[in-house]
Amino acid sequence: MPFEKIRQEKLSHGVVRQIEALILRGILRPGERLPSERDLADKMGVSRPSLREALSDLQDRGLLVSRASAGVFVADVLGSAFSDALVKLFSSHDEAVFDYISFRRDLEGMAAARAARLGSDTDLKVIDTIFQKMEAAHKKRNPSEEAALDADFHLAIIEASHNVIMLHMMRSMFQLLREGVFYNRQVMFKQRMTRDSLLDQHRAINVAIQARDPEAARAAAEAHMNFVEQALSDQKTADRNEALAQKRYQHELDRP
Repeated sequence: MPFEKIRQEKLSHGVVRQIEALILRGILRPGERLPSERDLADKMGVSRPSLREALSDLQDRGLLVSRASAGVFVADVLGSAFSDALVKLFSSHDEAVFDYISFRRDLEGMAAARAARLGSDTDLKVIDTIFQKMEAAHKKRNPSEEAALDADFHLAIIEASHNVIMLHMMRSMFQLLREGVFYNRQVMFKQRMTRDSLLDQHRAINVAIQARDPEAARAAAEAHMNFVEQALSDQKTADRNEALAQKRYQHELDRP
């Protein structure tokens, strides 16, 4: 982890400021365990009493939580951007699903362009590594793994965009996506032609970002979300047609 030696100012204040920054930038993620007290004090060059004072302050402010016999963890600072009632409403209305896709298209196009322009070499390596894992999962025909890596890929791009507001907002939104609130991504990855197309689209996004071509990255990200929107629209139309066919069939059976 990228902890640094603390200098000047009161040591506990320096610890607080550094951990705050790591949480703000998304480097320390919700649920992530901090190193042991001894290791962390050594990494940051502070005494253990100074470290304890800083960790206590961060826990009082709800940024860290201590779990008995387990250690100190980053608190669930994301939570949900929406109430439970609104989340349930989202899951039952197509309008929310397509508005969500439109929202993602705009923000992820911007994030991809920013990642190509502002991402560090390490950021781009992380994105490329996740894409390589996507290719491996694709060969294994593992829809669950592909769906999980899909979310990781997009979040890695958002992290590489270096906009902390976008990062924390989209992490919250992606948690709802992982839970299947908007749509079941695994269904899409079970269809061979759709899976192949999705992989090609992710490849195009990755290639553009690795080439540091902002406009190509934006266009590839937006084209990907256009495809997802059309695939979902086609799926919902097919589901409605099947339901109507079943209804007609049942009606025929019920006729005297």
